Amino acid sequence: MSPIHAVIIAGGTGQRLGGVRKGDIRIVGVPLIERVAAAMGPVESMLVAVGPVDEGHGTLPGAVAVTDLHSPVGGPLAGLAAAVDCLARGGVTDGLLLSSSVDTPFLPDVYASVLAQSLGDAAAGYAAWGDQFYPPNALWQLSALQALPDQVRADTAPASLKALLRASGAVSVDWQSRATENPFANLNTVADLVSLGRRAKNAPLSRLIHKRDD
Repeated sequence: MSPIHAVIIAGGTGQRLGGVRKGDIRIVGVPLIERVAAAMGPVESMLVAVGPVDEGHGTLPGAVAVTDLHSPVGGPLAGLAAAVDCLARGGVTDGLLLSSSVDTPFLPDVYASVLAQSLGDAAAGYAAWGDQFYPPNALWQLSALQALPDQVRADTAPASLKALLRASGAVSVDWQSRATENPFANLNTVADLVSLGRRAKNAPLSRLIHKRDD
């Protein structure tokens, strides 16, 4: 398998949660960003896309925080472009880039391996749960993303990650046959926080705790 680098998209402002940075929110005592990083598994490098400004929130030991490129483009697409640019400046232009939103606390252990097995020759593969799909949760061929940073700077990039996936001919990877509950359920509102907290109380944390101690 090609080397895998990873980026956690964590630049959202959490407006519907009172302006709290999502990566800092704890589900059963564990910050969202730590849950996501643990599930992404061992990678060559871990980046955290923190948005336009690095305010020091939701960081991870050993991870590189990357801010959005100077451009009118924002959101998850900007975070992906910033990660690609950071890797390219370090001489990494090939291999795979695993991405995930920071607000998916039930990301499955086999997230990276299932996406990699499903990728084939496609430029990207993204997670789906039936007719619901999650553009930030994807695996990308880095070679197919090399033009993205300059496109973002010039404001000529696709309008969103969804549009980028469509233009890339990405494959959809449906998890309904692999999990009993949607592993990509995310946190946008206080009601989501309550619901996900209840779900987490019944989810084993042994895997996560083991990875945090490594």
